[in-house]
This record gives sequence, C-alpha cells and structure tokens, in this order.
Amino acid sequence: MSDAPITLAAIQATRRLLDGRIHRTQVLSSATAARVAGAARGARLADGQLYLKAEHLQKTGSFKPRAALARIASLTADQRRRGAVTISAGNAGQAYAWAAREAGVPMTVVMPEGADAGKVAACLGYGADVVLRGRHVGESLEHASRLREERGLTLVHPYDDPEVLLGNGSCGLEILEDLPDVDVVVAAVGGGGLLGGMLVALRESRPRIRVFGVEPEGSDALRQAIAAGEPVPITPHSVADGLNAPSAGRLATSIARRYAEDVVVLRDEAILAGVRFSVERLKQVVEPAGAAALAAVLTGAVPLREGDRVCVVLSGGNVAVDRLGELLAAAAPLGPASRAG
Repeated sequence: MSDAPITLAAIQATRRLLDGRIHRTQVLSSATAARVAGAARGARLADGQLYLKAEHLQKTGSFKPRAALARIASLTADQRRRGAVTISAGNAGQAYAWAAREAGVPMTVVMPEGADAGKVAACLGYGADVVLRGRHVGESLEHASRLREERGLTLVHPYDDPEVLLGNGSCGLEILEDLPDVDVVVAAVGGGGLLGGMLVALRESRPRIRVFGVEPEGSDALRQAIAAGEPVPITPHSVADGLNAPSAGRLATSIARRYAEDVVVLRDEAILAGVRFSVERLKQVVEPAGAAALAAVLTGAVPLREGDRVCVVLSGGNVAVDRLGELLAAAAPLGPASRAG
C-alpha cells in the first residue's frame, strides 16, 4: 500500500496522470429512467432527466483502469521488476492485467474458483498469470498474500489503497465538469474504492452534493463497517459478483462515515431489474454490479427530492453473453417492493 494522501489536489494530479491513457466516458441521459425513478419516490426530477456516467464503456469494460493505472504507476523500479499480484472477481483483475502490460510489469491475478470464465479469459488475454483459488475473494486474498511472500511480489489491492481511491476519484471530477449542477450521485459499492475516491472528489469540490452508495443485500460490507466503525469480515454472496468484497476497505469506511449521505441495500432481483432496464430501455449492456446504482434509483431506494439532477455510475459491462437471458429472466418488476427490507 502506498502512503499517498487522499485529497482533492491529489485526485486532480492523478487525473492529469490518467489523461490520454483511459477513455473520458460519456454522460448519457434518459427521460424514461427519470420518469420511473420519479414515480418510485413521488418526485419529478429536474428537466425530466436522469444522467448515466458510462463507465461500462471504459477500457477493459469497467471503471477499474482508473485505479489500476494509478497504482501501477506508483511502483518502484524494483517492484516493477519483481512483479505484482492482486485479487479479483474479474474487473479489477482485467484492469490490473491491462495496466501492468502497458507498463511492462509481470502480473498475477488470484481469482475465486467459480470466477466468470469470460473474465478469466480476459485477464489471460491481457497477459496476466491467473491463479484460481478459494470459494470467494476473501480466500483468494489469503492465497495472494502467500504468493507475495513466496515470490517477492507486491500486492496491489483492488480497492483499499490510497492510489486506487485517487484514480477512482477522477470519475467524480469528470461528472462535475459535465454536470456542474448535479445534486445527487449514486455509485455501487464492493470494497468501496470507487465510492471513497468519488466522495472526496465530489464533496470537497461541491459540499452540497449528496452521494449514495449501493450494495447487494448479501454483500453489504460497507454498510456493516459504517455501523461498526471499522471494517467487518463478511462472506459475500450476490449475483453482482463485482460487488462481493470480503470486507469494506478501511479507507473507504472512514471516508464514507464522513461524506456519504447513505449506503442503501438491494435484493439481487432488484439489481437484475436494473440490468433488464438497461438492456430494454437504455440499449446498454451492463453487468449486475454495473446496474446496481441505477436499480437503486429506479426502485426508489435512493431518496430523491423534487427537481434533483441525478447522476448514476454504470460501473461495469463485463457480463457473460450466455448468462444474459438467465439474468434478465430473474429480474424483479420495478417498484418499491423489490428493495431490501
């Protein structure tokens, strides 16, 4: 872990490092999504619009390259020579594999034994050495720690590292540039690396912005951490595999307790309703983790006010095509009943 300070100035500097190396993703809009979201909360959104930060169209199919490039750039020459190891259900692994290849750094990705085959293939395609170990990413982390000691590798964490949050904070800066009057920003949470970085970028730039995190009911690590005052180990289980972190990051927990408006929780079938809405109405293919924030807004889990301008982060699009029909069939009807109790 690096010791970089997580400040607005540091995020701005990291954003300059990333310029030209990643996509500056579009902000889309949907009047239909705004109507559905407004009806769920009994409020009309500003100008009938709900905005969507299209990070599913980022390099490697998720927001993760923002963090991976920043973390790989922080390695010393000796660390680059020896190589790095990370854990991932898929998206972070792909991003680190890609970023490491760009920098000429050997990369090992430890993934759960049941990891999505397409995400495994993508990590291999970017040149990483993939090791399948553990029932979930918590057990994968244990094996990655052993590999670090045995091989002299540097552990590059997927979410609990200052450089990771600095890289992810660049997403928040782009939202502010494209939507200077945004009132609410909503992002999905696994370990909290995206939400943590964006919270600093957004709240230290515009303190009045309300920022919400979204977690699956079976993988609510950050919500539990906020309640306990520190990360709590969990055994995550959700169809949104990209959000199945074994615990929230310490950095994200501390930042969220200070800056987050709330962290809301959804059932899996509600998250899949977001996937279905994205495909049918937005014509955008997103994975369950990438659709969680949208689902929270569409089902009314996020408390919106009359006239709010809302931006949802579509954080990933790496969904197996052969599973898409199954996921769509399991989606709940949109409405308050699909929220977690």
